[in-house]
Amino acid sequence: MSEKVANQKVVTFTYSIMDEQGNIQEQSDIPMAYVHGSDDRVIPKIAEAMEGRTIGESIKVAVPPKDGFGEFDESLIFRDKLENVPEEYCELGKEARFQNENGQTKTMIVTKIENGEIELDGNHPYAGKTMTFNLNIKEIRDATKEEVGSGIAAQNAIPDNRKH
Repeated sequence: MSEKVANQKVVTFTYSIMDEQGNIQEQSDIPMAYVHGSDDRVIPKIAEAMEGRTIGESIKVAVPPKDGFGEFDESLIFRDKLENVPEEYCELGKEARFQNENGQTKTMIVTKIENGEIELDGNHPYAGKTMTFNLNIKEIRDATKEEVGSGIAAQNAIPDNRKH
């Protein structure tokens, strides 16, 4: 009997993420790993789809905004005159980190420069979109006590794509 994805198992997988038109937006052929049932960085809908699966299985999961990267929030769009923005940020795709008075940071991406104005967007690039994950389970093993305690697999930990 082969191992099944369950709590306190380290699951290693590869993935691709497709947009609503079926275009691949992100792909990793380098296996990622997480501790099932303990790693809160994994989108819950994905963890649910992995439950009970075995090595070699492929899974396709559509994740709507409310279950994944959030709804698009217009209040996270910042516009200003180009002259008010440091020159190093005046390039499309450039990331700028801002910190509020409570010490919380927010990364914003320059999404538009035109007519002497700049627009930065603090939404996750996938916000407001249903993204489809194609997952391929590569390995399943028992998690160590340390991995269960921390919720993070010792090697090939999964990045937190939900935060921006």
